[in-house]
Amino acid sequence: MTGPVLAVDQGTSGTKALVVCPERGVIGAGFAEVRPRHLPGGLVEVDPEELYASVVEAGRRALAEAREPVVALGLANQGETVLAWDPAIGRPLTTALVWQDRRAETVCEELAPYADELRELTGLPLDPYFAAPKMAWIRCHLTREGVVTTTDAWLVHRLTGAYVTDAATASRTQLLDLDRAHWSPRALDLYGLADERLPRVVGNAQPVGTTTEFGEEIPVTGLAVDQQAALLAQRVTAPGGAKCTYGTGAFLLAHTGDTPRRGSSGLVSCVAWNLAGRTSYCLDGQVYTAASAVRWLTDLGVIKGAADLDAVGGSVPDSGGVTFVPALAGLAAPWWRGDLRGSLTGLGLDTTAGHLVRALCEGIAAQVAELVDALESPLETLRVDGGLTRSALLMQTQADLLQRPVEVSALPDATALGVAALARLGAEPGLTVATALPDWKPAAVHEPRITADEAAARRARFRGEVTALLDRTPA
Repeated sequence: MTGPVLAVDQGTSGTKALVVCPERGVIGAGFAEVRPRHLPGGLVEVDPEELYASVVEAGRRALAEAREPVVALGLANQGETVLAWDPAIGRPLTTALVWQDRRAETVCEELAPYADELRELTGLPLDPYFAAPKMAWIRCHLTREGVVTTTDAWLVHRLTGAYVTDAATASRTQLLDLDRAHWSPRALDLYGLADERLPRVVGNAQPVGTTTEFGEEIPVTGLAVDQQAALLAQRVTAPGGAKCTYGTGAFLLAHTGDTPRRGSSGLVSCVAWNLAGRTSYCLDGQVYTAASAVRWLTDLGVIKGAADLDAVGGSVPDSGGVTFVPALAGLAAPWWRGDLRGSLTGLGLDTTAGHLVRALCEGIAAQVAELVDALESPLETLRVDGGLTRSALLMQTQADLLQRPVEVSALPDATALGVAALARLGAEPGLTVATALPDWKPAAVHEPRITADEAAARRARFRGEVTALLDRTPA
């Protein structure tokens, strides 16, 4: 069943769709914007109908540009964004609570005595970032009607009528037994969700239904959470490799093999993918604000957009003593303090926009460097993708603080290309993973340009400001 596939990446700020041909690569592309609402108190929500409309619009645009039929469809999702909906007619019953949303902190506070048990069982720390606290919050505060799931289950149901979620997305809920890769009765009971009708957990590459939303009937054969799809596209398919995606946030994933590795360093353990009945695992670390921090600087008028990072930041040789901890939506791994606010220190009358940009790049890069250290295993190079990798300044800063080469992917849409590979694998069971994946080569390689001592000094300054934040805001 060789032929092009339609790959849809439903993300936080928009949906990207690609038509990917095995021989010719990307032959069609489409994009539709999504506008999450950022409300006081750390609340972030989005209209579910806007999510679905963006999937259909982006997919149709990609198909119109390709002007060729496709043999399968793959869908990537945000991972931890949840909603309640009516399974009889597919109608949303609530807004969708975006992964950045913090309103479920009260649920986590009540479950604090069970935090260690939940982490051992599911691989995830107790934090409102994950899906289960949001699901429980919706049940307590919004509605008891319908079903409550991550957005992928709703999108797939609207497209095909099937009620499923893939193993990787399920592992992001804190309701999946990580060792067995099925729903955990104990976790469901602790969250008060034992009576919920949850979607069936399926592999990441298998037929789950068909859709006619894009015209002719198309089998849906690939499902994934966005970061795991990018890990696959970066060809990190065995232990020893890692990638970081710089999007709304920054997300580091490292492959750990066919058994979960529960680290004590603040990273989370989850399913990378399940292919042909075999489950692979990864360690995962998050930076909540990357492109969203750049957007914050843009909204303040410091820069006109991400394209200005290099020009404005390049106007000065360093940050001028300014340190920026861009915890604008809290700190994730390895600290897990979503309640913290960011800090900007070392300002003076001589501080310019260039210093602020440099400090932001260092703040993002320093957090990623902390995540790499938390892997507690050798890493020779870091493969990177995502929109912010277009900034040579940010990527060079990353290489400098890591003291390792940073290989920038030549694949501008790694998540979509990863789920395209899964769609091909699901449509052609005899295909090998290596054959399904796009060719990988770096568009650029950034080597460290500062000494190890200088890198250590910069990271120590950043850690000092994080420590000050932690001291000012006790848990």
